[in-house]
Amino acid sequence: MQMAAHVGLLTVELYIGGCRSLKEKRQVVQSLIARLRNDFNLSIAEIDHHDLHQRACLAIACVANHTSFVNSVLDTVLERIESDGRIMLLESHLELL
Repeated sequence: MQMAAHVGLLTVELYIGGCRSLKEKRQVVQSLIARLRNDFNLSIAEIDHHDLHQRACLAIACVANHTSFVNSVLDTVLERIESDGRIMLLESHLELL
């Protein structure tokens, strides 16, 4: 018997105001990634805007046995990102695979 796995992929475009260097951006992005990984057990990677010091694009993946759980976790992640005072959420896209 094979169990179904449900995968959610959340892509977010972020604006990181106040960063004047790639080093400052990296500190903010790595801090955000570490907190989200620890709190939600997600896979996260920075996938674009590596050379811009005030922009970041992250891909966030969640795998579970129920679609409703995936949706709930990724909705909570979006809320957490939006409440982080260091960054502004410019755009988000959620795919269920």
